[in-house]
Amino acid sequence: MVRIRVLVVDDHRIFAESLAAALTAEPDVDVSAAGSGPAALRCLERGAAESRPYDVLLVDADLGAGRPPQPAPLREAAPEGAPVDGIALVAGVRAVQPGVRAVVLAERDDPQRAALALQAGAVGWVAKDCSLSRLLTVVRGVLREETHLPPALLTGVLRELTAARKHRSDSERLVESLTPREREVLRCMVAGLGRKAVAERLFLSPHTVRTHMQNVLGKLGVHSTLAAVALARRAGIGPADLAPPPNGIRVG
Repeated sequence: MVRIRVLVVDDHRIFAESLAAALTAEPDVDVSAAGSGPAALRCLERGAAESRPYDVLLVDADLGAGRPPQPAPLREAAPEGAPVDGIALVAGVRAVQPGVRAVVLAERDDPQRAALALQAGAVGWVAKDCSLSRLLTVVRGVLREETHLPPALLTGVLRELTAARKHRSDSERLVESLTPREREVLRCMVAGLGRKAVAERLFLSPHTVRTHMQNVLGKLGVHSTLAAVALARRAGIGPADLAPPPNGIRVG
């Protein structure tokens, strides 16, 4: 019998151990538990290295709530506007092991956060107090490429996803109005570089960079670098590669 490998990630030890014990009673399920995002990533890496990869990740939506912030890799993996928690872990896992199906376990229905979970790569949102049979249906279903959401959440999640898609489309249109050089400057802004660093990076004078930044803000219709960066991320613009640039000549 092929066993489904499940990793339960929850920092509430009693809940995690109880859920793992209940799932282990199933003949086709093999369960492990982790109490934090970093611990979960280590389990996933170890499983892959031993040729025993996990199939399903069951992660607490409020993982780490009230605890110190998680490491930078998880913060960076989080979708724009998402809290650094179980949803951020889903995004991190999606980036390193896209074959793992992630299901978020939540104490309450929240259309906005459920939509964020789907955008991060989750394929299910399940109430923590659901029955074991329901959870098993979801676990087995996501392995058949199904997506599972509570019926009461469907309308709200669709509304959130539609709004996010429109917001992204609007942002993409604004970014398309930038010149190639202005897009380079914007990517440097997304990477957190200030005017002087951008000038050094692109071999431009600070005055020229200032002009480009003003043009970027004007074309995007925003009044601050932070707003420009948020809009760029919504449009799918990533940060500039901060590897040391080749030798060149400053122009402008």
